[in-house]
Amino acid sequence: MMGACPPDDALYEHAACGLLLAGTDGLIRRANATICRWLGYEASQLVGQVRVQDLLTIGGRLFHQTHITPILQLQGSVAEVQVEMRHRDDTRIPLLINIVRRRHGDAAFDEFALLVADDRRAYERELLAARQAAEAALEARYGAEARLHALNEQLSLADRRKDEFIATLSHELRNPLAPMHSALEVMKLKSAGYAALEPVLPVFERQLNHMRHLVDDLMEISRITQGRMELRRAPLDLATVVRAVAADVAPLLDASGHTLTVSLPAEALVVDGDATRLTQVAVNLLTNAAKYTPRGGHIRLEAARQDGEAAISVRDNGIGIPERSLASIFDMFSQLEPALDRSQGGLGIGLALVKGIVTLHGGSARAFSEGVGLGSEFVVRLPLSAAAIVGETGAPGAGRIDALRVLVVDDNADAADTLAMALELLGCEARTVYTAAAGIAQLTAFAPQVALLDIGLPDMNGYDLARQVRALPGGAAVMLVAATGWGQSADKQLAIEAGFDHPT
Repeated sequence: MMGACPPDDALYEHAACGLLLAGTDGLIRRANATICRWLGYEASQLVGQVRVQDLLTIGGRLFHQTHITPILQLQGSVAEVQVEMRHRDDTRIPLLINIVRRRHGDAAFDEFALLVADDRRAYERELLAARQAAEAALEARYGAEARLHALNEQLSLADRRKDEFIATLSHELRNPLAPMHSALEVMKLKSAGYAALEPVLPVFERQLNHMRHLVDDLMEISRITQGRMELRRAPLDLATVVRAVAADVAPLLDASGHTLTVSLPAEALVVDGDATRLTQVAVNLLTNAAKYTPRGGHIRLEAARQDGEAAISVRDNGIGIPERSLASIFDMFSQLEPALDRSQGGLGIGLALVKGIVTLHGGSARAFSEGVGLGSEFVVRLPLSAAAIVGETGAPGAGRIDALRVLVVDDNADAADTLAMALELLGCEARTVYTAAAGIAQLTAFAPQVALLDIGLPDMNGYDLARQVRALPGGAAVMLVAATGWGQSADKQLAIEAGFDHPT
């Protein structure tokens, strides 16, 4: 005869995993006995007294703020994220967490399930050992080939999902950056005469631009790994690109106390390339040299003809590269060990982006170093082109924006409202709505001359909205601009077919 089940409270308190219930501000409302035992606290010392993020390490708190909180707000759940929590005796405990945000009554709460990650690591080591054993047995047992093939299929699927996750994450991270950038522009326009804001706004702008650079790199690397990066190639002088990059990166190098020497050839180095992408290559090489060179270092940037190819070389007298790391330095997420202790370590994707772009151009990228402490050199080689450079027509000078009536349709209220504020400060009359239905209503009531339409609206996508606008009386005269972070050719083509004047 089966025994009676334990009561629900006992199941909760002594579950095989740690369980927490917290408010959306992180304040712990309930904690089971399992997590209290793991962390060395009594429940009364946690409930109503401590926030979940206060139990994390410093790095974990930053990760919670920049990754976990935005993902919870966007999709209501976070799955299998590894963090470290501090025991009451200040030791660290690796934990794997799952979080679901639910409503209980009138309030929303975050439900945490936590597992000690040591067991998971042991399981992963066992999987790796099993795979190695299977590979070793292939020579003697052809029957293991099917098993290995199935395992490789699973790994490929996981790799594709990782690429898709990076692409989605980088796109979603752009959403909060857009209103922040618009808010900054509003502050800059309104800050005249406020001396207290003068030193603050440049800091905000530098950090925002740094974050945008990281997100853009994430998006670019996802495009490369998924084979979706497009090159707009044309004959260009590589020395011109290098000269412009040196000027753009000069403030960063000056702030780090570095001395930059630029060497350019007298002859033109014509390559068939995408100027924007090759600029990214040179910028990433220079910023990488700045990060890994102690303050007051010397960096040399050179463009030259080498062995019948055009070459960009960046040499520094920084921390150098161990010989064992030279082969993997261009791999995605690769990090030199000394960078782990540096605040500027980055995400480890800058050099992977360099190699990806250069490879798409038919070129090569290599790293050289005599060893730790002896500096490093990165050399990018590109095929020379015999084509002539076509002179670019100068862009018209930036004039004052006409006083237009602009309608902003975006379900991201922060992005819509801050953009409208910036437009009004520039002399436009702007209105914001957050649904397609409200946008259609405003087309009659407000009669905008320009409409900025978000593609990802909750009640109707932006393409269908554009078609409805064009079908309305007077809709053909409205200038339609698509607002989206997805800027591939297919997206642009869909926007043009839907009737947008400007697809991005």
